[in-house]
Amino acid sequence: MKNNSLKLKLALACALSVVPCIAAHAQNGNADKWPARSITWVVGYAAGGTTDVVARTIAKVASEQLGQSIVVVNQPGANSNIGAVAVKREKPDGYTYYVGSGANAINRTFYKNPGYDIVSDFAAVSLFGTVPNLLVVNPKLPIKTVQEYIDYAKANPGKLTCGSSGPGSSIHMSCELFQLETKTELLHVPFNGSGPAMTALLGGQIDSVFDNMPTVMPNVDAGKLRPLGVTTAERWPSRPDIPSLSESGVPGFAVKTWFGLFAPAGTDASIVRRMNAAVNAALADKATHEILVSRGLGIPPAPNEPEEFAQLVRADVDKWAKVVEASGARAD
Repeated sequence: MKNNSLKLKLALACALSVVPCIAAHAQNGNADKWPARSITWVVGYAAGGTTDVVARTIAKVASEQLGQSIVVVNQPGANSNIGAVAVKREKPDGYTYYVGSGANAINRTFYKNPGYDIVSDFAAVSLFGTVPNLLVVNPKLPIKTVQEYIDYAKANPGKLTCGSSGPGSSIHMSCELFQLETKTELLHVPFNGSGPAMTALLGGQIDSVFDNMPTVMPNVDAGKLRPLGVTTAERWPSRPDIPSLSESGVPGFAVKTWFGLFAPAGTDASIVRRMNAAVNAALADKATHEILVSRGLGIPPAPNEPEEFAQLVRADVDKWAKVVEASGARAD
């Protein structure tokens, strides 16, 4: 009886030891054949915002590199948390990705339970680029400089509206940081993405936005919005005609956000590398590069590897945790 029991245990142990090997072999086999069908990139904001525009621009060339279509899908809500959670739950098979931004680093502290951890629940694939925000106002507002904006805010506490792509976004936190630095009181008005916020600003429903440069520059160039200052210590290289907030009355003010691609944790490393290479090829494409730079995006230098991007994300999580704590701004 004991011998039979021992034989059963040994047989079971052998069987169990084989299962991981079979699973690993199957996973490697799938990785070797990747991509065998279309790929989905999920954007956590509405169409028309910076994250969406950058993703679609890069996806066009990246899909050509991979030989499969990349479908960009918008799943807005909760400052991109809804889209992030949806991708977190997907199989790590290399066919569904999340297009993240600096907001995801903020969300880790801003929300009590965002439903995911941008560091541990995802594998960083590739940085798309970085952008500063730009303080812009509706041209009907009697404000032409950063100092006039500060003076107006102090003379009208709680009345000057500041729109954003959602609570906890870098756009929102730029507004919060500005209030801390200038000792002013603005009225924050959140939207489900930069697109809706920009529509409201153009329509005069809100007064101002600290939005990403790629979103606002077309309307600035068309004379539909008035730029006051870029959120960097120095003027942004692609638009040296626009002063920085730091030189315009808010010394040391510096906010840049990043955009990049993430895969669900557990995605095969070889797939991550191949997608990274496709994104880098898109960034190196002359036409794509010109489009992104003209919209204000700072293109990352080569080699732009997944490990570098992961380090940037971790550093940003730590940075924004301090700002969230200091401002007292919380979603719940």
